[in-house]
Amino acid sequence: MSEKTVLVIFPSVFSLNKINYLVTNISNILKIKKQLFTKIRRDGLIIIVEAKDPVLASSAINLLFGIDRIAIAKEVDNNFDTVLSTIINTSLNLLLKGEKFYVKVDGKTKNYLAKDLEVAATTNLIEKTTDLQARVGSETDHDRLLYTCITNLHAYVGIFVDKGMGGIPYNSQEERILCCIYDELSAISCLQSIKMGFDIILLVCYRSELDLLRLSKIIDKILSRIIRDKIDLQFCKISEISDLLTKITVVTHILLSVASNTKISRIALAISPIVFSSSFAEYNAKIVLKNNLIPWFPLSGIDSSILENARELGLEKYLVALENLCKSRSHAKTVPKARIQKYVNDALKNLKHISVTRGSKNVHDIIDSLKSNH
Repeated sequence: MSEKTVLVIFPSVFSLNKINYLVTNISNILKIKKQLFTKIRRDGLIIIVEAKDPVLASSAINLLFGIDRIAIAKEVDNNFDTVLSTIINTSLNLLLKGEKFYVKVDGKTKNYLAKDLEVAATTNLIEKTTDLQARVGSETDHDRLLYTCITNLHAYVGIFVDKGMGGIPYNSQEERILCCIYDELSAISCLQSIKMGFDIILLVCYRSELDLLRLSKIIDKILSRIIRDKIDLQFCKISEISDLLTKITVVTHILLSVASNTKISRIALAISPIVFSSSFAEYNAKIVLKNNLIPWFPLSGIDSSILENARELGLEKYLVALENLCKSRSHAKTVPKARIQKYVNDALKNLKHISVTRGSKNVHDIIDSLKSNH
């Protein structure tokens, strides 16, 4: 076969029994992003995409959860000499002067061992890169990874390899879950719900026009992970509540009302036991259970990786606010149920539904839609 450039998607370990969902998500995200492709196929446990523009297609696909790595690679027959020659030629085009390189070959084929190919490629590159003063590194100490994956039919010689988002494919649970975004931590909780394979329904609780603008910018980062072209959002304005725990409890009650009206049985509570007390988490869980709904805690067990998740998802500018929230100490206060119910009723009176089509003007579309519905 002739050499061609393809995208190679490596499913996360938790997606290996959900590859069909991942294939569907890849097809959908490429269509939503208007990236042309001729074929999506499987080669063993990896997914191959033949796209018109591999670079742009790779960026689109890497928005998805359920992926361990994604590579732009040259696809060739798995004949030993052919693969070796392709690794050498590709590596010589990639290596810069003085770089430490490491050749890594994964996968299996009937005709030879991956380790034999690694050794042969490394030996050849040592001989051919003397002018570049390139040196052999190790798996943990290198400037450039020269990666190849072999299967029984083909070999994929990496040109560029990027880390994926992990998790499992969107909607692979085939269940909807209601999420509320009202601050940075709740946004991470929403993203964790997507990472768990749920189809999320979004509610946004804001306090002011400035707060709405801030949250809309955060939502824009989340919309790119939802595999639907048109996305329904619900917004409600809540009162200024100085006590954080009271505010979260009010949000829980608002979620109950919205979930009941939209026939959603699962509610994501953005309460991490690492940030809040276990008694507060259990208190909110009991509120949900008492209404015959199912509470989920997407942030359970997540520690400092919350900050890393925020960084990877493009929420860097909100890291300070997120860190401050995690550092804050909130003490439970007894708030009369009547006052909580009044907060909830006032918020539900101005509940608004809007639909946005994914694109570059999501923030403007959200603000304009809310103004027109006023």
